[in-house]
Amino acid sequence: MVMENRLQELLLATNVKLDPCVRGQLVWYLEEMLRWNRSINLTAIKDPLEALEKHLVDSLTLVPLLQGNELLLDMGSGAGLPGIPLKIAWPALRVLSVDSVHKKIVFQQHVVRSLALHGFEAKSCRIESLAAEPVFKYAFDVVTARALTHLSQLIEMAEPFLVGGGKLLAMKGPEGDKELEESASIMEACGIKVEEITRIKLPLSQAERTIIALKRNNLGSA
Repeated sequence: MVMENRLQELLLATNVKLDPCVRGQLVWYLEEMLRWNRSINLTAIKDPLEALEKHLVDSLTLVPLLQGNELLLDMGSGAGLPGIPLKIAWPALRVLSVDSVHKKIVFQQHVVRSLALHGFEAKSCRIESLAAEPVFKYAFDVVTARALTHLSQLIEMAEPFLVGGGKLLAMKGPEGDKELEESASIMEACGIKVEEITRIKLPLSQAERTIIALKRNNLGSA
């Protein structure tokens, strides 16, 4: 209960409001992650309060940027971040979570079974392999990635998956603005434009976060 209350305080500081039952599931997920982390490497963060902020609160900064019923691809999701917290917060969200490290996907699948997260699939593969499957081409309303790679590479990775009008939500630190400038040419080539930039400081550490929302042009348009 202490962790749930702390989570509520931190979320309110970032203007995110969630029901108590949702916060309970989020805390269970985090505690399970830290428990598994003693045996297999899921996260470098071991302190529960730091993990609360830098895993849960950080992931949930995307909540206001979603409608809640999209088909979402989470690239390089690791232990399920941000995909699992977003699914818990938005139950109608449909999520495909992809990571190349099998043991991390096994953990995600355990969470999905334990919390009965219907409409969430965790898949162990490389993004390049996924892009080669026709069923996923131009299939997703939203693509997310959290501290995965340079923005220009993220755009190239996400482009094959986005529907016309779909969004890439790139979760960056203070380097986000610089990477955006460096990605101008690839954005133009892919028909992707900036829709919104959100700058946040996490409430405990004051770590800077830059969420870059990029929108793809309708397919076939300039």
